[in-house]
Order: sequence, then C-alpha cells, then structure tokens
Amino acid sequence: MPRLSFELYLKRQHAQIDRHLADYFNGEQAASGDMVRYLYAPLAEYSANSGKRHRPLICLLSCEAVGGDPALALRSAAAIEHFHTAALIHDDIEDDATTRRDEPCYHIKEGEALAINAGDLALSLVTGSVVADPLLDDATKIRVLRELVDMTTRTIEGQALDIGWVRDDRYDLSIDDYLLMARHKTAFYSGAIPLAVGAIIGGADDATVEALRDFGMATGLAFQIQDDILNLDGADRSKDFRADITEGKRTLIALHALAHADAADRTRLLELLRAHTDDAEQLADAVDIMRRAGSLDYARHFAADLVHGAKARLTAALAPSRARELLLSMGDFFIQRSK
Repeated sequence: MPRLSFELYLKRQHAQIDRHLADYFNGEQAASGDMVRYLYAPLAEYSANSGKRHRPLICLLSCEAVGGDPALALRSAAAIEHFHTAALIHDDIEDDATTRRDEPCYHIKEGEALAINAGDLALSLVTGSVVADPLLDDATKIRVLRELVDMTTRTIEGQALDIGWVRDDRYDLSIDDYLLMARHKTAFYSGAIPLAVGAIIGGADDATVEALRDFGMATGLAFQIQDDILNLDGADRSKDFRADITEGKRTLIALHALAHADAADRTRLLELLRAHTDDAEQLADAVDIMRRAGSLDYARHFAADLVHGAKARLTAALAPSRARELLLSMGDFFIQRSK
C-alpha cells in the first residue's frame, strides 16, 4: 500500500468501528423505556456523531503490525473509543463549551446532570468491554486493563493541569509545562496506549510494545499541537474557530508567543487571553501577535520534528508490512490534516 494512505484507511474502516460501538448503546439491556430515553438513545446519537475514529483503528493496526489478528483487538479498541466519548462529554462541561462537531454539546441537549451520567456509563465500558471479551485470555485482559487504567489516570492528570491553570489565571508557564500537560491529556490516549494495547494483544515482546508506545506518544503529542494550530489558523471557520483564545488556553503557541513577543504585544496578548472574547477582530489581533512572534511556525516545526524522529525509530523497530506503512503514514497525516 502506498505511503500517505492513512486518511484513506480511516475512511474505509470507519464504519467497522461505528457498527461495533452502536451495539453498546442499543438499549436492549435497559429495564425500561425511560432508560433508553434518558441514557442509551442520546448516548448512541452522540457516539454516532463521530470523529475520525483514529484511536480504535490504530489499535487494530498495531496488532496487525506485530503479526497479530486485529479481530482480537476490536473490543479493546472500542474501549478506548468509549473513553474518548466520556472524556469529550465531561470536558465540554468543564470548559463550558456549547458545540462539538458542529452539534450542540451533550449537556446542552440533555442537561448537565444527564450528560455527566452518560459520560459515567461510557467510562464504565472502558474496563467492562475488556472484562467481558470472550476472545482474550485472562492474562492478556489484565495487561490491557492495566494500560487502560494508566491511560485514564494520565488523561485526568493532564486535564487537572489544563483546568487548574485556567482557574488560577496562570500564565507563568513554560514550554515544558505545556508538553507535560499535553502528553498526559492527549498523547497517552490518542496514541501511546492504543498502540501499546494493540501490540500486547498481538503478542509482541516488551521491546516492541515500548517501541509502538513511543511512536504513539510522539505522534499523539504532534496531533495535539496540530489541533492547536488548526484552531487558530485552519480552514474550518465553524463556531469553534479560535475558541482556544476565547477560553484562554495555555497552548504551545500561546506560551511561545508570551515568551518571545515584544513587551507591547505580550501585554496585549495577555489582555486578550484573559478577556474570554469571542469578537472576531480581537481574536484575529491575538493570532497576529502569535504570528509576529513566530509562534505558529515554531509549533509547526516542533510537531514535524516529533513525527520525523518517531517515524525513524518505528522503521528501525518493526519489519516492513502494510500495517507499518499505514502507521508511518499516520504520523504524516497527524501534522498535515486540515481539520
């Protein structure tokens, strides 16, 4: 398969994950129609309004890349997507967000209490999907569950930093502070753990599991940095465009600009980040300051360097295969995508 085909792989395999996830929310296990109304039906609708499904799909690719049967990893891959669903529902409440994927957030549609409850159900499926998996032996289940517990913990730690910095109006932060937060909040569950879980189920040795984990950590961090870039300077001008400024997010770009802009620009940028403005002209003013400071270019180069190094290490660690080529293509896709 030719290089740079990861996007096509996502498009072709997306429906496989959609069908599998839908089975969890069909409401057949509900004891009453109201359970379906207040929980299973809205959660099914929310889950169906999916993103790229890259997290479960790279778990399957990792299993294949080490010579395993991807079908064995399907339920564990779905568990990671259930975690993503829970994280988005809870994150939108914590951030006071109003839209997700061009639709009203879960808590806007159903109310905050029912949204928290639905997110809790999705969290229960993270471990429940693995415990109930008839295709995995108990030893493998324990290893996978350990990874998923670590993934959950690390993500919550990263979210605590992100939320706490906003609450305490913290801008006395370094690039290393941002990288710690982003690795924990995003890279573990968007790259490192899906690849490690797939490799474990595929029967890889410890060194190969760690090589895939390393690749996922680096590319997952690059994925987050590209998200930060697209929010400020992407082609998608939907309601969430430049919301990172409105929310005062401590992104790699913002922190670099605060460290490298001249005094007047730094003062103005801090003012805009603290104002929680959604005025288009003011948002553009903030982006112009970041651009003058070289911060957008810095972030692009940082993400590209992460991917370049990760690809070189993975190429050395894995034998050539279709799955390895798709994973290498994934690294490129993460920093070249436009949305």
